[in-house]
Amino acid sequence: MEVGPREEILSWISKCTQCVQCLELCPTYQITSELSFSPVGRLEAAARIFEGGEIEGRLVETVYSCTKCAACEVLCPEGVKVTEVVHETRKELARLGKIPPGQERIVEGILNRGNAVGGDPARRLEWLPEDFEQRDSEVLLFVGCLPSYVVKEAASATYLLLKKLGVDFMILEDEGCCGLYPYEIGRTEVAAEIFAKNAERFKDLGVREIIVPCNGCLKCFKYYYTELLGPQDFTVKHVLEVVFEEIKGGSIPLQGAPQRLTFLDPCRLARGEGLVEEPRELLRSCGAELQEGERTGVEAPCCGAGAGVRSLYKDLSVEMATKALKGCPSEHVVTACPFCAFNLSYASRKRDLGKKISYFTSLVLASLPSGL
Repeated sequence: MEVGPREEILSWISKCTQCVQCLELCPTYQITSELSFSPVGRLEAAARIFEGGEIEGRLVETVYSCTKCAACEVLCPEGVKVTEVVHETRKELARLGKIPPGQERIVEGILNRGNAVGGDPARRLEWLPEDFEQRDSEVLLFVGCLPSYVVKEAASATYLLLKKLGVDFMILEDEGCCGLYPYEIGRTEVAAEIFAKNAERFKDLGVREIIVPCNGCLKCFKYYYTELLGPQDFTVKHVLEVVFEEIKGGSIPLQGAPQRLTFLDPCRLARGEGLVEEPRELLRSCGAELQEGERTGVEAPCCGAGAGVRSLYKDLSVEMATKALKGCPSEHVVTACPFCAFNLSYASRKRDLGKKISYFTSLVLASLPSGL
């Protein structure tokens, strides 16, 4: 992390000149038009908390309503790491016992059931094909909580696509949570315990590479494990990177039906990993005519689900998803984030927007030549 002790955090906060350029991209401000739901308001809230001010409900809401999408950091002329300040502030609120009750319930669910969505572990692999056979491999497909239990089409399509592409991998039949949620809400001591348990398991299995369809798992394994545990023996790739490497150059001719699509960039892939052109190249290879949204790439809108916001502020989250969808010109919207797929699909149904939402592996899978 680039912020740490109290003085350093306050130093970061002091860099904000309140030029308010960040408001242009902040998804919560775009919905509420309230400064308390903006990067400026969150930095002010952080300052009050670290300076020992009174902590009331509105202040906690200001901090926990941030999706940590990092769109504000794209525009900030001072380079203020707002998302890291928010994270450190959540850690301080957790230390003071000020975490919202809804967040703690999810942490308890992770500890008791091994997942962040309340799923029955006995039903986690229902999406697997009947001919599934476990195998040993140094490559692990870590499916993640949401694909395993909720966005099962993403899990199934990802598994089948990798198999058809000849990628050698194994899965964990008793896979637990990556530990992202406790980390994101400031419960880093709980996250560290989960991280350590998973890391030891990976080491025992000889895992050298982890493939993930979930962007939260990607950031967790790639950055947060190293932050809390030190360097790890495995590398991490998003399934988008793996599929792109397998298909680029036309070695596998795709045969998808022509269709108009809008690709909605996930925050963590575009702003975090710089994966902007790769998904578009893949979709064009599948026969897609891409119709770009109002904002794309590093300026793409957040779906509103991340960093615990969907579970705690559902209405706000759905409004952010609705706004993102209204900026997509096509009726068919494709993404490479299971959480985006979930929240966007919910918003489309709830607001009667008539949008079809797909996780990208389902389109690539359907475009593979027969017999592969």
